[in-house]
Amino acid sequence: MIKNALFAVSAILLLLTSCDNRKKENDLTLREQQLLEKEKSFAQKESEYQSLLRMRDSIFAKKDSVKIVVWPAEIAGSWTGKVICTESNCSDYVVGDQRTDTWEFDSDSIQLVTKIINNNNLVRLYSGKFENNEAKLNFKTDSASKKQVEMNVILNDFSANKIRGTRTISADNNCMAKFSVELVRSTK
Repeated sequence: MIKNALFAVSAILLLLTSCDNRKKENDLTLREQQLLEKEKSFAQKESEYQSLLRMRDSIFAKKDSVKIVVWPAEIAGSWTGKVICTESNCSDYVVGDQRTDTWEFDSDSIQLVTKIINNNNLVRLYSGKFENNEAKLNFKTDSASKKQVEMNVILNDFSANKIRGTRTISADNNCMAKFSVELVRSTK
């Protein structure tokens, strides 16, 4: 009988232990699932972090593609310009006509510009280029203008305080006028 009692107590303990193991097993499975979710979340954050690092590195690695252009120091600044008509088949321009303006060689950080100013008013804004020791200026009216005018200036004779060149004006593609240009460094 003691054997049977001992056997019965062992069986009951085994059953109770297996019930406790089942609860522990369920708790362990739940913890494993939570851990797996945390690992997935961490992996996603790690992936985002690596992506941000690559983006940061690519931004710092790229060189700025915008070149800031400026006129050479010998040209930049303010000049007094005298323009004389030397040739014309246009009714608006007569040979011998003269005009004196202020020419300001400047840049707007992406392109070279030259402002023509008369009596403190902006008369014209040329876009410019400087290459092969030549300054080339261009102005063209927009397509909505009544009169289509294109002006080209080539400045190619440089000395310490003077610049010389020519200006050609084409109006409505049916007349052309040529001018000599002489610029003297302003003393302002």
